[in-house]
Amino acid sequence: MRSVVPDYLTDVLGDVESDTSGERAGYIPELATADPDRLAAVFATVDGTVYGAGDVDAAFTIQSISKPFVYAMALSDRGFDRVLAKVGVEPSGEAFNEISLEHDTGRPRNPMINAGAITAHSLAGPQNLTPVERVDRVVRGLSAFAGRRLAVDETVCASEMENAHRNLAIAYMLRSHGILTEDPRAVVDGYIRQCSVLVTARDLAMMAATLANRGVNPVSNVQVVDGAVVRQVLSVMATCGMYDAAGDWATQVGIPAKSGVAGGLIGALPGQLGIATFSPRLDRHGNSVRGVSLFERFSSDMGLHVMEVPPAARAVVRANRVHGRGADATRVLRLQGGIRFAGAERIVRELVENAPSEPRVVLDVSLVHSIDDVARRMLLEVARRLTLDGHEVFLVDPETMIPDPDPGDGGRLTVVMNLASAIT
Repeated sequence: MRSVVPDYLTDVLGDVESDTSGERAGYIPELATADPDRLAAVFATVDGTVYGAGDVDAAFTIQSISKPFVYAMALSDRGFDRVLAKVGVEPSGEAFNEISLEHDTGRPRNPMINAGAITAHSLAGPQNLTPVERVDRVVRGLSAFAGRRLAVDETVCASEMENAHRNLAIAYMLRSHGILTEDPRAVVDGYIRQCSVLVTARDLAMMAATLANRGVNPVSNVQVVDGAVVRQVLSVMATCGMYDAAGDWATQVGIPAKSGVAGGLIGALPGQLGIATFSPRLDRHGNSVRGVSLFERFSSDMGLHVMEVPPAARAVVRANRVHGRGADATRVLRLQGGIRFAGAERIVRELVENAPSEPRVVLDVSLVHSIDDVARRMLLEVARRLTLDGHEVFLVDPETMIPDPDPGDGGRLTVVMNLASAIT
């Protein structure tokens, strides 16, 4: 059977193809000559499956889509405190190339505008790197997110550097405030090389999927950055990634996203998938016209808005039943789905409101596909308290959803592979 996903993507591309509004990025000569009719959309799941339609392998430069990934590198390489001391996280409400600095500190307001991105580039890699070494760190990092070796388009790089007057002005302003400590021209040259890395829509979808997968590339299984860094990056993407259109985007689309003036646009849905589109014509905010339309359609058609949360907490307890009688009675709670705090609280409440009187209690997680750390700790504490109340507690966990299940002082927990082993 043919998958429905590529057919859906093809249909949606057909729906937006006739929209020829917007203009190419004319202020960069090489981008002004891009084929305006290019159009692509790609989904990459967190288990590495990729679906695409249109010009998915057409190469173009990453431009500002590099910003969240280099911000992630800076956070990983220098630590949160050092990066946050030099780059804020507040939406600017201004265009991407505004000289938007805090009045009292001189910090750029966030890493998604050019001032913040130039600063983030200067913080990639360990201290005391040469400009060439820093660019190599950035290209290697972007390549790790994509899962293949990427390269700089030297022609676009030269074209942008010839017209980098505003970015140079921003960099010198940052230098005057002590935010940059190196030669501003060298930093801007490195930043432009970062923006000139060649990618495809397929690459961008995989890069976004790596963010959606807590920093692990779904195909290579390389941990590119850790989960704390990903949370920070996605948060800033959600509030600042679409520049002065961020509020409209957050309410209408609701997917952490980042655009680039070559026509690329990415979105990352935590735990689900990465999305990328490509269409060179831009709106007045510098975002791809057809790309924005595609994301609006994806969000609406598939319920991808991050605030559109299913009622998983009410459904986490699939069954609460008693097997056997008297001294042989066993209370079995069969759990399902993904369990986070709200789901774990629902399990606790089930046991409080319907306190088991049976000698044995079984927590069956064989139908659970994920348990976060707080839910794991709550379930182990439940096991400890049940033990202290005099119950023998079993955990049915054939897929090791709860590794090293130690319930702590006074708790005992027997792990079995199937329910039959617990009730016989």
